[in-house]
Amino acid sequence: MRIKGTFLDEISHDIPHQNWGYQEWDEDFARMKAVGIEMVILIRCGYRKWQTFPSAVLKEEMECYEPTEDLVKMYLELSEKHQMDFYFGLYDSGKYWINQQFQEEVDLNKRLIDEVWEKYGHYPSFKGWYISQECSRGTAKIVDLYAELGKHCKQVSNNLPVMLSPYIDGIKNLSQYSGETSKNQGVSLKDHEKEWDIIFRGIKDAVDIVAFQDGHVEYDELIDFLKINKKLADRYGLECWTNTETFDRDMPIKFLPIKWDKLHLKMSLAEQAGIENAITFEFSHFMSPNSAYLQAGHLYNRYKEYIHKKQENEHRAIKAAV
Repeated sequence: MRIKGTFLDEISHDIPHQNWGYQEWDEDFARMKAVGIEMVILIRCGYRKWQTFPSAVLKEEMECYEPTEDLVKMYLELSEKHQMDFYFGLYDSGKYWINQQFQEEVDLNKRLIDEVWEKYGHYPSFKGWYISQECSRGTAKIVDLYAELGKHCKQVSNNLPVMLSPYIDGIKNLSQYSGETSKNQGVSLKDHEKEWDIIFRGIKDAVDIVAFQDGHVEYDELIDFLKINKKLADRYGLECWTNTETFDRDMPIKFLPIKWDKLHLKMSLAEQAGIENAITFEFSHFMSPNSAYLQAGHLYNRYKEYIHKKQENEHRAIKAAV
């Protein structure tokens, strides 16, 4: 198991900004490429009144603040320079969809999708879309939101792939503002399977890749949830990836880079469940030598050693077979 992609989180409400410019991002893309990361996913192009590029739609309809730099353009250019794929993350209003105003969220994002494709669709590195509205449980309206937005993304972009990264309502599914690290009870395997069977059935023609976040359940429960995710994805013709989080949910400090043994275990469990590809949240903060967190660079070193060891084992296996 190797990490193939990473989110880029420049519009966040729960992790600090690193205030990077072109030079710092260029260095970080090179670091990503050096350990086999092939794709970057903008987790959201905007959140509430903050945005990553000067969107006329968001400025007019949501009164968003003017950004000092067009990060989408920068990320597309850096993706092209480092031969990586860029996935564009949609806008999260922070109010409409969480207040059950699903259609308002959809209609706004459809206008944004049109604007984005007209503005950036000519970039060769623009390879797909990410629907940023995350959920863990099934409702008819969230299915409709995913289906309508996914189909619109595909329609305007000649069927580029669409990705989701939902989470599991496990015992670690707590607010980032809570000092607790777990709750008494999470979703059962049976209920998780039942609800995501309904969701997958409703989105199978609109979404291509589903990468569940892996940090909300206990480690000894994880493989059972991963197997369900893989089984359901196979049933409906979706690609099942894992979002192997590189930050730690086991401490009251929200959030710090994860211990290498924990990340290694999660990747191993995903591999055992038959999942081949991984993305992570999020390289630049929690795994990069350039991160503001010193521990992140050490995690990078451990991961690099892991990759080299796997490559050596693969070479030995090939020689033995010959």
